[in-house]
Amino acid sequence: MSFFDMSSLDELSDGLANLPMFPYFEIAHYIVSVMALREQPGALVLSRISPLACWFSSMLHCFGGAVLTGIMLAEPPIGPLSNSDNILLASIIWYLIFYCPMDWVYSFTTLTPIRVVLSAMKEVTRTWKILGGIAQAQDKYEDNLLIMIAIGWAKGAGGGLISNFEQLVRGIWRPETNELIRMSYPTKITLIGAVLFALEETQYLPVEKHHLMLFYTVFTVVNKSYMMLTGSSSFPFAPIEWLLFEVLFTGRFSYGALTLRRICGTIIMDNGTSNRGRITTRGSTKECRHNCPSPVRGDRGTRRAKDESDAKDSKKYK
Repeated sequence: MSFFDMSSLDELSDGLANLPMFPYFEIAHYIVSVMALREQPGALVLSRISPLACWFSSMLHCFGGAVLTGIMLAEPPIGPLSNSDNILLASIIWYLIFYCPMDWVYSFTTLTPIRVVLSAMKEVTRTWKILGGIAQAQDKYEDNLLIMIAIGWAKGAGGGLISNFEQLVRGIWRPETNELIRMSYPTKITLIGAVLFALEETQYLPVEKHHLMLFYTVFTVVNKSYMMLTGSSSFPFAPIEWLLFEVLFTGRFSYGALTLRRICGTIIMDNGTSNRGRITTRGSTKECRHNCPSPVRGDRGTRRAKDESDAKDSKKYK
């Protein structure tokens, strides 16, 4: 019997696929999103100066995926405002995190166990947002793989992809934080999920959808919890990403040397050579500082010796 025929796995994947996101998982998503905004530099000061700008920025954090998806699909970007229940719930959470007396709500949510649970619940909603974006793209563009990936990525990581526009609302312009230039962990993991679910939707990936949902959700939840508990911010596929970048986009390797052993050996040799070159340069610099005479001092010493020899000769002849 194969792994996918196990009844427990089917029951678990079906239960996850039928799990409702509203209200508990959506509440966790709003709390984590608003907390991420509050921890941005200058956000707390902005909340005291302009509550309206702070509220609008919080809504972009909470519904950025829906806004960006609407823009990409030529739909009204204010569509998320039509869901009054979600807007009211997100607004209440925004007010409690920024303006609660004695800052009790924010202090409670920053406790490590509470924050880990909320972040894990938010990762669950990421799967549903990616699937929702792919379904929207499927309705308008049937079996168009690239559009399905783009819309699923935008729906799942829209809050990060429109971060520059959200910063403009707060009066900040930081183009170096563009997610397309330096992708954060949520953006990368959402892109991987969008690719996987789009391949499954177009039947290029022979996996059942509810099984893929289970595997992807468990991976994101476990990895996010591990990162928060250990304080790590590294991407789990960073070695593969670095290797592919070095091979495909730096032009350091020839096509005849694309074996794994040769690639790894070349990478190690390059790193060792560069490090040894730096050490040798520093050592030679230090030796030169202590042992090598200065050109100016050497010139002065030569002139002094020449003057003394001339003086001796003059005395001798006298």
